[in-house]
Amino acid sequence: MIIDAHAHISNTDYGNVEIYLEQLKNSGIDQGITVPGGMMDVRRMTDYITGAAKAENPVPDNDYVLESFQRHNLILKGFACINPHDQGGAEQLAQRFKEGFRGLKLSPMSHQFSFAGKSVAALAACCGDHGFPLYTHVVFSPGASTTRFISLARQFPGTNFILGHMGFGPADREGAEAARELKNVYLETSTGNFLHIKAAVNKAGAEKIIFGSEFPLSHPAAELKKIMLLDLPASENDLILGGNIKRLLKIA
Repeated sequence: MIIDAHAHISNTDYGNVEIYLEQLKNSGIDQGITVPGGMMDVRRMTDYITGAAKAENPVPDNDYVLESFQRHNLILKGFACINPHDQGGAEQLAQRFKEGFRGLKLSPMSHQFSFAGKSVAALAACCGDHGFPLYTHVVFSPGASTTRFISLARQFPGTNFILGHMGFGPADREGAEAARELKNVYLETSTGNFLHIKAAVNKAGAEKIIFGSEFPLSHPAAELKKIMLLDLPASENDLILGGNIKRLLKIA
């Protein structure tokens, strides 16, 4: 079974669930893990990275993800996105877990917070209490850097952490080293480059690497091709393409 472990869906003409399901089908991918998209228009991603633009719709549409995985429950699962600046974030997350969400997605680019904040710690603890992972990307900012992410993972050894896009930039060696050293840190491959993914597999092992697509910014088939080109043994391929995320999300 192949599972795309990271896709953004939104009620937009470029990133809606119908487009995503069609791309999964055409890519030969069996299931997808979805998170709220649409907070930023990914067709302008460079503007957000450079600070030329800020998130236009910073409120994550968790309900759209909920409705989508309820309607397509054999194909889709969901991660809830919580803004750490909101009051009662951990309580919101616990309620989302009761609704069927399988993890937490943080968005430091949209919500501009620090991994060292008390609210983030409460969210990380909630994930550990419910046995679901915390997924986040990192940014070029001291508060939401790879270093801060690793510190958070060390603080909560009972919570699994997924570092999106292989970390920051083209080749985040700090992130790959953390995946090798820490039992609770995993690397997700979407938009990562081939050479860095290959090096991370060699360093941390296939059991710490998780395939994702970053739909709609990238096409699931394009991201899948990078994994297939690694030419790994079938057992390692199976872990990266589905086995690891199935275990973390308790997917039967």
